[in-house]
Amino acid sequence: MTKKDTVNFEASLQKLKKIIEKLEDGDISLEESVKSFEEGIGLVKECQKQLSQAELKVKKLLDNGDTIDLDS
Repeated sequence: MTKKDTVNFEASLQKLKKIIEKLEDGDISLEESVKSFEEGIGLVKECQKQLSQAELKVKKLLDNGDTIDLDS
Protein backbone atom coordinates (compact mmCIF):
# COMPACT_ATOMS: atom_id res chain seq x y z
CA MET A 1 0.00 0.00 0.00
CA THR A 2 1.20 3.48 -0.71
CA LYS A 3 1.00 6.30 1.82
CA LYS A 4 -2.22 7.46 0.16
CA ASP A 5 -3.71 3.95 0.49
CA THR A 6 -2.62 3.77 4.12
CA VAL A 7 -4.23 7.12 4.88
CA ASN A 8 -7.43 6.05 3.12
CA PHE A 9 -7.37 2.72 4.95
CA GLU A 10 -6.81 4.35 8.33
CA ALA A 11 -9.45 6.99 7.62
CA SER A 12 -11.91 4.29 6.59
CA LEU A 13 -11.26 2.38 9.81
CA GLN A 14 -11.84 5.52 11.89
CA LYS A 15 -15.05 6.28 10.03
CA LEU A 16 -16.20 2.69 10.52
CA LYS A 17 -15.46 2.93 14.24
CA LYS A 18 -17.62 6.07 14.50
CA ILE A 19 -20.47 4.36 12.64
CA ILE A 20 -20.30 1.38 14.98
CA GLU A 21 -20.37 3.65 18.03
CA LYS A 22 -23.36 5.54 16.61
CA LEU A 23 -25.23 2.30 15.94
CA GLU A 24 -24.42 0.91 19.38
CA ASP A 25 -25.70 4.07 21.08
CA GLY A 26 -29.11 3.38 19.60
CA ASP A 27 -30.13 7.05 19.65
CA ILE A 28 -30.82 7.22 15.91
CA SER A 29 -33.87 6.40 13.84
CA LEU A 30 -34.33 3.14 11.99
CA GLU A 31 -33.82 4.93 8.67
CA GLU A 32 -30.56 6.50 9.86
CA SER A 33 -29.45 3.14 11.28
CA VAL A 34 -29.98 1.45 7.93
CA LYS A 35 -28.08 4.22 6.10
CA SER A 36 -25.21 4.00 8.58
CA PHE A 37 -25.13 0.21 8.32
CA GLU A 38 -25.04 0.45 4.53
CA GLU A 39 -22.15 2.94 4.69
CA GLY A 40 -20.32 0.67 7.14
CA ILE A 41 -20.66 -2.34 4.85
CA GLY A 42 -19.18 -0.30 2.00
CA LEU A 43 -16.24 0.71 4.17
CA VAL A 44 -15.64 -2.89 5.25
CA LYS A 45 -15.61 -4.04 1.62
CA GLU A 46 -13.15 -1.29 0.65
CA CYS A 47 -10.85 -2.13 3.57
CA GLN A 48 -10.96 -5.82 2.68
CA LYS A 49 -10.05 -4.96 -0.91
CA GLN A 50 -7.08 -2.86 0.18
CA LEU A 51 -5.88 -5.57 2.57
CA SER A 52 -6.14 -8.21 -0.16
CA GLN A 53 -4.13 -6.04 -2.54
CA ALA A 54 -1.46 -5.50 0.11
CA GLU A 55 -1.33 -9.23 0.87
CA LEU A 56 -0.94 -10.06 -2.83
CA LYS A 57 1.86 -7.52 -3.15
CA VAL A 58 3.69 -8.99 -0.15
CA LYS A 59 3.32 -12.53 -1.55
CA LYS A 60 4.72 -11.42 -4.91
CA LEU A 61 7.65 -9.72 -3.22
CA LEU A 62 8.41 -12.77 -1.11
CA ASP A 63 8.22 -15.04 -4.15
CA ASN A 64 10.65 -12.81 -6.08
CA GLY A 65 12.97 -12.23 -3.14
CA ASP A 66 12.70 -8.49 -3.76
CA THR A 67 12.39 -5.78 -1.15
CA ILE A 68 10.08 -2.82 -1.15
CA ASP A 69 10.28 0.68 0.30
CA LEU A 70 7.09 0.92 2.36
CA ASP A 71 7.50 4.69 2.74
CA SER A 72 6.90 5.40 -0.93
